Amino acid sequence: MRLSDVLSKAPDNTTFQVESFLGSRNIGWGKNKKISVGRVALNYFCLKCEDNRTFMSGDELSCLITSEKIISVDASLRCPICLSSVETWFLVGSTEGFFTPAPYVFLERYTEQRRNSATRVRGDDSGFEDLLERAQLAYDHRLGAGSMVYLRQIFEAITMQVANAVDIPTTTARGKRRQFRDLLEEVDRQHRIIPAEFSNNRYQLFSELSEVIHGDSNESEALRKYQPCRRLILGIIHSVKNSGEIMVAMDSLGWGTGGSTAVTTTGEATA
Repeated sequence: MRLSDVLSKAPDNTTFQVESFLGSRNIGWGKNKKISVGRVALNYFCLKCEDNRTFMSGDELSCLITSEKIISVDASLRCPICLSSVETWFLVGSTEGFFTPAPYVFLERYTEQRRNSATRVRGDDSGFEDLLERAQLAYDHRLGAGSMVYLRQIFEAITMQVANAVDIPTTTARGKRRQFRDLLEEVDRQHRIIPAEFSNNRYQLFSELSEVIHGDSNESEALRKYQPCRRLILGIIHSVKNSGEIMVAMDSLGWGTGGSTAVTTTGEATA
């Protein structure tokens, strides 16, 4: 594996072994070096092309040595069609140091500046692209609790949407909003919006998100939990999209993937 393969997985911070790219001789602190480690490739929705594109870096990247075990890598990525650019910055760590024959490396931090060129990939998230985008931006800027707020909003909103679409009451007989646990259980029992892999723990995901939001976890714990929680949220979104019955009902209300669904800051859906 080359360093570009690791950077192309951003913001994944898994440790990988890569080919040597700095050589065996130590390079002093503060020194810059051009490195040839392959081309970094990240997927975005190009705003100019109005389509999903793989933005690519050049053949050389700029590397700043900050210590034997930390380097900073800058890369400019371009849309292959319109040449719109995204600036990216990677802080890369190594468990044993970079000046070894095959160093183990991991992404310690990742930041990007997309300006008005691109957003995250669109087209497969059933109208929740904006909240997913905000969640990812918060995570990229190391705002763990903030990222989890948006994930919980999606969870609440999609449950409410399905309930409204299939005529499951969302309020009590006295007109008060139902407890989310009860609503989720009824929606999932009747229409299986939770993937089978974690259906027995359907409310635990909401609890994890809520604990972070209400201050029962620190920021590092929130950041650690973000990626797995996001994958579970995406699983719910895709489960709903794959349900023909639910999608027919939501389309009839104008809530389909091409509809005008909006989500308020409280997580309630409006059309």
